[in-house]
Amino acid sequence: MEIVTKKVHFTSPLYLESGRILEPYDIVYESYGKLNKNKDNVILVCHALSGSHHAAGFYKGDRKPGWWDKLIGPNKALDTNRYFVICTNTIGSCFGSTGPMSRMYPSNERYRLKFPVITIKDMIKAQKQLLSHLGIYHLKAIIGGSMGGMQALQFAVDFPGFSDEIIALATTYATKPWVIAFNKVAMEAIRRDPRFKDGNYDVDEFKEEGLSGLAIGRIAGHISYLSPHSMDRKFGRRYVATDGMFELFGRYEVERYLEYNTNNFSRYFDPLSYLYIIKAINTFNLARGYGSLYDAIKRIKDRVHLISFKGDMLFFPEEMEHIAKMLEREKKEFSYLEVDSDYGHDAFLVEIEKFEDRIKEILK
Repeated sequence: MEIVTKKVHFTSPLYLESGRILEPYDIVYESYGKLNKNKDNVILVCHALSGSHHAAGFYKGDRKPGWWDKLIGPNKALDTNRYFVICTNTIGSCFGSTGPMSRMYPSNERYRLKFPVITIKDMIKAQKQLLSHLGIYHLKAIIGGSMGGMQALQFAVDFPGFSDEIIALATTYATKPWVIAFNKVAMEAIRRDPRFKDGNYDVDEFKEEGLSGLAIGRIAGHISYLSPHSMDRKFGRRYVATDGMFELFGRYEVERYLEYNTNNFSRYFDPLSYLYIIKAINTFNLARGYGSLYDAIKRIKDRVHLISFKGDMLFFPEEMEHIAKMLEREKKEFSYLEVDSDYGHDAFLVEIEKFEDRIKEILK
């Protein structure tokens, strides 16, 4: 499967929900498959908090493929023999699109904390601009999980009829206090780390050792992405063989796992981007700007497909059920599937086999 990665530079202003303007700005995107002559075989994939435009396939020298590789490719659910699949890096992220560590035109200074607060609405507006730049004015489907699901639903409300199908997994209609509380741990851990320096750290400063504050915040995130059942199954009460049981900082396997994964994460993910993206997640509310959630749902013209996961401890299935009930009340075309899983929130990334057939049915 051929992977095409490009960056597009926009000189026209992007008017943000906050009232501020982003000008100029860049968007990095990756595509798989071929765009047909009518440009009507396009599927847009929206990534989650820590994701990027690299959704599938391998880069040279990589040991791991893109984050949704099990779903995207020849003869997979998002079949690149049939569809032109495109995934953009959201604005505010740290993988090439304009974010807080980008240069602040016309100076050579970096935005840092002067970067404007961005929202899910802003993210999809920028993606819509990119698609227009590519001459794409209608989509076969928009799909995403978690923050990606927020983007998919926001597309359905803000740009009704833009896509045939909207597929939102493991997400919500408005971020609940439970999620905001987890994000608060990360925000405070980063801000209070002396090496964060109020955002005035050097570029690539944390490549070698990472930022402890981000690593600690990410531990809170990891806990919310799993479930008690999946932790029991994966780690049990196993103790690290090389650590003494009566050493104060001796570790259980679950502790070692959290240390290893979060320390690695803090070496490659920019802490300012993390702060801005969790702010976007916290402020997500599908009803904002439309009076009520019912008024927002009334705008939808696309077919909406909701997929929740029974063991999701971050965005609970009843949150997606609530959307389904309102779609039913408004006589909208929709489907709802609750996947029987005890893995946790990250099931949408891991247990592809439990919902890939459903996505194939939707795209038939």
